[in-house]
This record gives sequence, C-alpha cells and structure tokens, in this order.
Amino acid sequence: MGAVIVEAVRSAVGKRKGGLAGVHPADLSADVLSGLVTKAGLDPAAVEDVIWGCVTQGGEQAGDIARTAALSAGFPETVNGVTIDRQCGSSQQALSFAVAVVEAGHHDVIIAGGVESMTRVPMGSHISAESFPYGQKFLDRYNGIAPNQGIGAEMIAERWGFSRTQLDEFAVSSHEKAAAAQDAGFFADHIVPVTTPDGVFDTDEGIRRGSTVETLGGLKTPFKEDGVVSAGNASQISDGASAILVMSEEAAAKHGLKPIARVHTATLAGDDPVIMLTAPIPATAKALAKSGLSIDDIGTFEVNEAFASVPMAWLAETGADPVKLNPNGGAIALGHPLGGSGGRLMSDMIAHMRNQGIKYGLQTMCEGGGQANATIIELL
Repeated sequence: MGAVIVEAVRSAVGKRKGGLAGVHPADLSADVLSGLVTKAGLDPAAVEDVIWGCVTQGGEQAGDIARTAALSAGFPETVNGVTIDRQCGSSQQALSFAVAVVEAGHHDVIIAGGVESMTRVPMGSHISAESFPYGQKFLDRYNGIAPNQGIGAEMIAERWGFSRTQLDEFAVSSHEKAAAAQDAGFFADHIVPVTTPDGVFDTDEGIRRGSTVETLGGLKTPFKEDGVVSAGNASQISDGASAILVMSEEAAAKHGLKPIARVHTATLAGDDPVIMLTAPIPATAKALAKSGLSIDDIGTFEVNEAFASVPMAWLAETGADPVKLNPNGGAIALGHPLGGSGGRLMSDMIAHMRNQGIKYGLQTMCEGGGQANATIIELL
C-alpha cells in the first residue's frame, strides 16, 4: 500500500513578537490544519491521526498539542493527535512516521506537521537548573561539555575554514532569494492565512530587504569572542506551523484526490552531539546510497539554515550545485519556528518542484543531539 502526499501547506512565518505573537500555538496549528483539508478538498472526518512536531513542549505547547490543535480546528473528536520531538527536525520526522504508518497499512489518512511559537513559549523555557537535560553519564562521556548550537556553528566554521565575510555573504543571498520569491508570488499559493487579533497574517515577515555584508559585519558574535557567527548569519527566532496530508493511494482515489508527490527515501544519521550540526552530511550520503540516486540526480535541495556554516559545510562535503540549494531562501531570511520548520521546508520544496518540473528533491536539517533527517521526495 503506497503512501502519497496530497497537499502541503504552511503558515507565513512570524518574527519573534511579530504578526503571530497574539495567536495561541494550538490556534495557529488549527488554522493550518483547517487550511490543509480545505485546500485538499477533504472532509476532516477522514483524518485518522495528526502527527505534530513541537520542540518546547511546555506552557501553551504542553498536553499533546496535536490533539488540542485538531479539536481546535473543529475536526471530529474521532481524529487523534500525537506530539513528537526530534528537535528542529520534528515535523520532517512527523512526515516519515506518517508515511510509515500508511505504508504499513495501519491507517489511510494522516496529517503530519508541526508548530512552534517561540514568542509565547520561549526556547528552553521548559528547562531549569533543576531539570538540566544532560546527566552525569553523558557529561562523563563528553568531557563535561554541555552541547551548545552556537558554539557548534563556530566549530564548523573553524573546521571548514569559513570566514565571517563568507558567512555574511551566504546570509545576504538567503534574504535576496527569499525577497525575489516573495515578490514573484511563489509562497502565496501554499501559505494558509492565519487569523490574529490584528487581522489576517499571510506574509513572511523575517525577510530583510537590502541586507549587506557591511551591515551584517557590524553585528556581535555572541558565542565566541572574535568569532564569526552572529544573529545576522543564523536562523531567526520565529513563530509558525506547517502541515502535510499523507494518504494511501487507495484512499486518495476513493476521495477523488490527486497525489502530487511521494517520499522516495527517508533516512537518519547521527554524529558528534557536541559539534551537533554536522549530521546532514552523513544523512545525505545515506539517503543517496539507499535511493540509488546520485547527487546530480537531485534537482533541488533544502538544507535548513540553522546557521550559515551548516549548509556551507554540507555544500563543501557533498559537491552539490550551489544554485540548487535553498532556491527560495532559507531560515536565515524566512525564520526557523523549530517544530514547524521541517514542514515549512517541505511545503516550499514541493511547491518549487511542481513549478519547475523537478523530479527529485532532497531535504535535510541538523537537529539537537547531533542528529539529522534526510528525505528524498519524488514528484508524481
């Protein structure tokens, strides 16, 4: 029983304390879930489960937000929900789980996706001095070092020899590509409007037009004195949600829906948790080996711009064509709402593949703990 992707959408991404700040994350999720089934033309009663990624599962994002979101969307009470955390890759992992469940024959209609309101539920707010996530055995293994993503990004830049100017040039390019895509109306078709206390929110607001290397060069490097990583060449703290409709081929036919893509290959890789951000490199190698495809067979790549050094190192190691990387901008420009980012990248990638007639696309992203998902999508 093959699993197919029938629709993929996302909210516009809001800046911290920006356009989505007044929206409860369950309500944000609900608008995206409702928008997904409306766009697909599917009765929500057909949905069997919502697999929802969320990283900071505390406060307003606690209590299995997947279930709360489905009920908030007005879905029947028969629709279940489960919330998962694979750090920044949570909603990409949600897609992998959804496909696996459908292909195993357990269910026929699943929604995968995720949410993060980093304004309302700040990153790390569910962790205190009393709930430090690294026990003594972990610290003993890694010489007492507690992983820090910013330090990891600095370590990557040092290992691969990237200068501050190179990182800032990459960041400026991200903003330029995102601005061009926004101006061309690329995002509009797969962005679901979200109702806020101030009106409808439907436009990514993190894009900084007119960014220059000179401007970015004046920003501080908070992770390392005389370092190269700054707020300007790192992903933005953001609010957002995304959703992907996964169905069996039989269910899609039954409901009269046309599949647009399928997951060709999905894999994982683990790497050093202290440098933390390098696992997309081995994850990509594993996905290509498993798929039987070469790097040149892939027509577009989405590699999450957690920090500029991450996709830059990925490019250096994979030999991929830089023109194919994040063609419509990445998280440096668009933002990185942790639990919702995997679906944000996926919805953008699928839309780009459809627009350009690209057969294969590959998505990967670094994740806390030194992990990475890599997913190859095939356009149908």
